[in-house]
Amino acid sequence: MMTFSQYPYSRPDFASFAVEFTELVNQFRTAETSEAQLEIMQRLYELRRQFDTARDIARVRFTADTTDAFYKGENQYFDEKMPEYEGLISDFYKALIGSEFKGEIVAKYGQHLINLATLSVKTHSSEVVEELKSENLIGSEYVELLASAEIPFEGETYNLSGLGPFMVDQDRVRRKSAHEARWKFMASQADKLDDQFDRLVKTRHSIAQKLGYENFVQLGYDRMLRTDYGPAEVGAFRKHIQEYFVPLASELRKEQAQRLGLPELAYYDESLTFPDGNAQPKGNPQWIVDQGGKLYQELSPSTGEFYEFMTNGELLDLEARKGKAGGGYCTFIADYKAPFIFANFNGTEGDVFVLTHELGHAYQCYMSRNQSLLEYNWPTYEACEIHSMSMEYLTWPWMELFFEQDAHKYRYGHLLSSTLFLPYGTAVDEFQHFVYSHPEASPADRHAAWREIEQRYLPTRDYSENEYLSKGRFWQIQRHIYLMPFYYIDYVLAQICAFQFWEMSMTNREETFNTYVELCKQGGSKPFLELVKHTGLASPFEASTISQVTDHIRKYLSTVNVAELSKSVS
Repeated sequence: MMTFSQYPYSRPDFASFAVEFTELVNQFRTAETSEAQLEIMQRLYELRRQFDTARDIARVRFTADTTDAFYKGENQYFDEKMPEYEGLISDFYKALIGSEFKGEIVAKYGQHLINLATLSVKTHSSEVVEELKSENLIGSEYVELLASAEIPFEGETYNLSGLGPFMVDQDRVRRKSAHEARWKFMASQADKLDDQFDRLVKTRHSIAQKLGYENFVQLGYDRMLRTDYGPAEVGAFRKHIQEYFVPLASELRKEQAQRLGLPELAYYDESLTFPDGNAQPKGNPQWIVDQGGKLYQELSPSTGEFYEFMTNGELLDLEARKGKAGGGYCTFIADYKAPFIFANFNGTEGDVFVLTHELGHAYQCYMSRNQSLLEYNWPTYEACEIHSMSMEYLTWPWMELFFEQDAHKYRYGHLLSSTLFLPYGTAVDEFQHFVYSHPEASPADRHAAWREIEQRYLPTRDYSENEYLSKGRFWQIQRHIYLMPFYYIDYVLAQICAFQFWEMSMTNREETFNTYVELCKQGGSKPFLELVKHTGLASPFEASTISQVTDHIRKYLSTVNVAELSKSVS
């Protein structure tokens, strides 16, 4: 088996690629039979897979080491070429939508392909290619800026991920110092962060207007390929989260303060769940990977096979290191039908959370790796996050492998953090609607808007000891806001679905997992709400669904003796 380090890379000759691709699109347009069109489609997809493979290998190797001059250059090349590439795909989609044999194509691949193509065509034009290039390049500037962090702390130097263990330290003074070190770095880059985002907003607004949109809001939704809901449905959903989850989260924060022996939580206390420390994995990153092997071998034959594929293929890059981009992601190397997971382990419980989350993504695209259309390897993002977030819960019975006697502590902390996340994730979405509905706003206006929104969704959050955060700048560390506009409510929608999987698994784990597998196999062949319905889940847009989920969380939490969990730690 070829490993990721052995995957060859060469920069595609874009001019030659464009000529070949355009010729095939022309042949597609003039084909006289549906069979001929379907055959040409396969040749077009082969070309696309080759290009996507090169792009994704370059991206992974750049984010693995943002100081690598060669792959930095390759990443920049793709930043510049992707808008032109997307223009070629748009030309194909136009031909697809206008095909006289569209009925035969729909019979083979489903209507969803046509719907995706229709939205994609709306979001691209030759008029905006240069601005799309600028958008990509500014995004890469932001990635490099955060990756450049070299933060002095207690005589050592850390990147943003490396500070993680200190930010959940039991010692409050040390914990506060770690948070302050993190935000001191961000404050030192405040002007650059403001400038980068201001340029992104203005660029995106200009693109939207040139494409015939009033502003970037609807364009952002169309870019996310949301075919079965829009801003109105999301706006109502945000109100449901405010009604049901904001009060619950506020109650949980008050309980947390009491548990920690504090009159109120400061911002630097929020990440500490227990006074004697959060659960921690009992070994190093390689040990965690080895324990993961036991988990996935026991979970099911298909997950065991999948995990061996990932580890034998060197498809996991998990350890934080200098120069590595922050965050985590899963991508799919198309020509090798190989998922790839990127993360930044730092010795906290988050390592296991991230591993199971990203493996949920990877398992989904592994199970749908033989889909003949690239569009169907992945679903749209909110559906993708069902796979990842549900995997976090479906693996609960194996948490002793990582945390031993503290597994119950991890499970409680995981449920708590998932619940507390929902108001924050919804606040991020409302903020983005403000930003793109008010493109004329100044950086100061945006900070003020974030602080007002944050206070509504997270009313217990206290920044009184941090001037930078009290000015409304927390959002600038949230990469999605810069890099993938409107990609955040997806997590909230998916979490409501994942909570349903969690509840079902408590009564019939095997049947629930089989349902989950069937969802993964669907890939992106259906839009979000159809996948939800097909899986037998209740729509997260319904207030009754959110009410029921909230009730189940409250019921479960009421059964947990939190005081006993603290005693279990070694």
